[in-house]
Amino acid sequence: MCEKLQGSWKLVTSEGFDDFMKALGVDMATRMIASRLKPGVIISNNGDNWSIKTMSNFSTTELCFKLNEEVDETTADKRKCKTIFTLEDGKLIQSQKWDCKESIITREVQNDQMITNCTYGNVKCRRVYEKN
Repeated sequence: MCEKLQGSWKLVTSEGFDDFMKALGVDMATRMIASRLKPGVIISNNGDNWSIKTMSNFSTTELCFKLNEEVDETTADKRKCKTIFTLEDGKLIQSQKWDCKESIITREVQNDQMITNCTYGNVKCRRVYEKN
């Protein structure tokens, strides 16, 4: 499972991303810019150490973590989260908590594409990536 997620990915489709960002409280100017971006994602794993690097013309973020261990994360929209990653049923699940709120990001590989589902409350977003 880990091997399938590893590598360089490029965003090809995105559904509901603006609604997701709006629900999180991201301002309109940032949402307009972010909605037009096609970010690249590099996922790597070396033993217990994982890294997810997201790159675009707007910003670059990198999060290093170990499964089942909480880390401090500053998101691209500047939220300060307590984040934990788990592997469940072939999916890498990222739980972000801040100010008594929570969002979930699930990544899995289906048909050689990485499907990323983002959920905050009842708002959902689906982003599909292909390997570079």
